[in-house]
Amino acid sequence: MVSSVPIRVGLVGTGFTAKLRAETLQRDSRSRLITVAGHSPEKTSAFSQDFGAEPEVSWRKLVERPDLDLIIICTVNRDHGTIAGAALENDKHVVVEYPLSLDLSEAQGLLALSLEKGKLLHIEHIELLGGLHQALKQALPAIGKIFSSRYVTIHPEHPAPQRWTYQHSLFGFPLMGALSRLHRFTDLFGKVTRVHCQAQFWDAQPDFFRACLCNAQLEFANGHLAESVYGKGETFWHSENTFTVYGEEGTLIFTPEKGLIIQGDTTQTLEVGARRGLFVKDTQMVLEHLTEGTPLYVNPVDSVYALEVADALARSAQLRQPLSLS
Repeated sequence: MVSSVPIRVGLVGTGFTAKLRAETLQRDSRSRLITVAGHSPEKTSAFSQDFGAEPEVSWRKLVERPDLDLIIICTVNRDHGTIAGAALENDKHVVVEYPLSLDLSEAQGLLALSLEKGKLLHIEHIELLGGLHQALKQALPAIGKIFSSRYVTIHPEHPAPQRWTYQHSLFGFPLMGALSRLHRFTDLFGKVTRVHCQAQFWDAQPDFFRACLCNAQLEFANGHLAESVYGKGETFWHSENTFTVYGEEGTLIFTPEKGLIIQGDTTQTLEVGARRGLFVKDTQMVLEHLTEGTPLYVNPVDSVYALEVADALARSAQLRQPLSLS
């Protein structure tokens, strides 16, 4: 899949991630940011002026433009699938933040559509590029046969912000909106055979919550047992971000800053690479893929599979019972 340069890009979104993408596109001679569509005319105009792009009246108009090769989607989770589908139907390459969609069947359809059209569908999962995940993968063989793992991310916020990330309809089920928590597990341990999930919400007003907590248990085809705990908002008072892996010959404990390997009476510190610059790296890798055909770090099939696991967890939480995956 090789495209001519510069690759002509349309950007949907004007937030923090969109800014990082635009800065990278502006600096890279392989790309040219042509147009931007945002949430409001004022923000879109200001953002476009900052990056020498043309403001577009809507994302629908943007994806229909014949002068674009690539659409980058940096907006609320609810709209990812709709925009990606329209872009693919208009024969554009697509880069989108996870999750591809809040609806599993729509995501599977988009994957098929991208193959039918012969267009790139890249679902960003920068956590897989990050130092924590790479150091963890490298350290796994040292602890022998792995039988269990636990990933806890708790983020207190007082008060909880009135943002889309605390809105049921825009963010989605928490383990879909925060899909990287599950994708870490499937990337490391493979196929999931059975799930069980409990979810609790503290709702502030219709469609908004002030806190949430999801506790998910995963059983893998290889016998591995994993637990994912995800919580954020006003009911939490201590922040935590810890990934622990238990093996027959040792234990790994990782935080975003460092890793530890514990074996007997010995504890060794493991270096964790920097977390900064991952959106820049992701954007550069997409441009390299489109111009030179180099492989990307994540496959959309794997991302949609992680979404399938998240969908099963959402149904498990709703039904309040374990579910098997085919």
